Amino acid sequence: MMNSIFNIDISKIPEQLTYNASQPMIFNSGVFLWLFLVFVFVYMLLGKKTTLRLLFVTAFSYYFYYKSSGIYFFLLAVVTISDFLIAKAIYKVQQKHDEMGNFRNNKGKLLLTLSLLIDLGLLGYFKYTNFFGTLFANITGNNFEMLDIFLPVGISFFTFQSLSYIIDVYRGTLKPLNNILDYAFYVSFFPQLVAGPIVRARDFIPQIRKPLEITKEMFGTGVFFIVGGLFKKAVISDYISINFVERVFEQPSLYSGFENLMGAYGYTLQIYCDFSGYSDMAIGIALLLGFKFPINFNAPYKSSSITEFWHRWHISLSSWLKDYLYISLGGNRKGKIRQYINLMITMLLGGLWHGASFNFVIWGGFHGILLIIDKIWKQICPKLSSVQSKHDSKKPSKFISFIGGIVTFHIVCLAWIFFRCDSFDAAVSMIWQIFSHFQPQVAPQWISGYWAVASFIVLGYLLHFMPQRMSEFTKQMVIKIPLFLQTLLIVIVIYIVIQIKTSDVLPFIYFQF
Repeated sequence: MMNSIFNIDISKIPEQLTYNASQPMIFNSGVFLWLFLVFVFVYMLLGKKTTLRLLFVTAFSYYFYYKSSGIYFFLLAVVTISDFLIAKAIYKVQQKHDEMGNFRNNKGKLLLTLSLLIDLGLLGYFKYTNFFGTLFANITGNNFEMLDIFLPVGISFFTFQSLSYIIDVYRGTLKPLNNILDYAFYVSFFPQLVAGPIVRARDFIPQIRKPLEITKEMFGTGVFFIVGGLFKKAVISDYISINFVERVFEQPSLYSGFENLMGAYGYTLQIYCDFSGYSDMAIGIALLLGFKFPINFNAPYKSSSITEFWHRWHISLSSWLKDYLYISLGGNRKGKIRQYINLMITMLLGGLWHGASFNFVIWGGFHGILLIIDKIWKQICPKLSSVQSKHDSKKPSKFISFIGGIVTFHIVCLAWIFFRCDSFDAAVSMIWQIFSHFQPQVAPQWISGYWAVASFIVLGYLLHFMPQRMSEFTKQMVIKIPLFLQTLLIVIVIYIVIQIKTSDVLPFIYFQF
């Protein structure tokens, strides 16, 4: 019934409008596309009635989250109300007279700690109870019975977003909101609610009560991002995942090293197209509603060093970890050794943020080691570094950047194996197959047997490595064409999605985080 995006059985509409754990609300589902058309119609009618419009969007956002996580939408309210009140209390404490400085700072820290306990407590319970329970049991030699705990979709995203608001208020870089509706709108805004990008309060809050204005450029850019994101997710990512990548990662020992390597290349593209596709659609939908989000991905596989990769990959998370964790730990202000320790702690916790598994910790730790090596390498051999220093205006040679790009890409591919595999042993098995049973002679058979998968992998990487000026030219073309052609472009991409899709709509990978 749901094999195509628009094929919705009318008799099942009540069922489709209620929560279904097997069919969460996602941007490339038929239910969302129909609901979004109704939503936009009402949204435009309320254009000049700011408070009613904000109330309507907030209510829709809560419904959107209900369709993703059921009754657990109440967690949004818990985080929203608690952090709204705590932020106001922190600000009042900070306004007290200077002679009460010590008292003020201590009380402010207590209030901040309370917010951290609530937000991280919810995140810890729902996401890490079984992980740490099992870990403790293994250390002590006891048994731990896994608890049946539901993981609400995107809980890591909206808790981090709310925490950034609280920390900014505590640091004195942001004044708290006086209207709880505005804060509820900020925390729950549905385009980025369940999988980011993590939007900072200082970037988003000033836009909330501005008069609604959607320029031709905003609309065209929104269409460009939505079409591109939908194509990356529903065409490239889903197709190569269903038809090849999942099979290899489920049983890597059944495939040759060459096929395992193609699986690693495929997953490297899949996770980028999946996650950046969601981010692009979120950015595009927000633009159609009159709001601007920062870019979350900037061609990360073009990076010529691991440091540059983290400047381009999941920018909202990497900058969040830098500003609120790495700097809070001391950053690079307390010597090189302490800087490396802070960097490792940040990446280990960043890995754990992605999921309650040692494989994610290993993935984060691996990137932490690589970042430390990268910093040491730049100090020892600055002329051979693929990324120039802040104090060096001389750009690295194209050859060094090219070699750095190849090395960085394959290191990232290697790390993704640990990220994707269900266990450490499975990851090691896959790597072992690649290096010990490569069997390049199977390449012709693989290309003939998986010609469609191979074509989409090549197409995906060609689009990714396309020069920035070509991407910008394409965006400007979409902006300039008439509304009719923009609409036709969306219809064509949806038609392609319908023709290529071979199974039910797949959730976005980052929904689990």
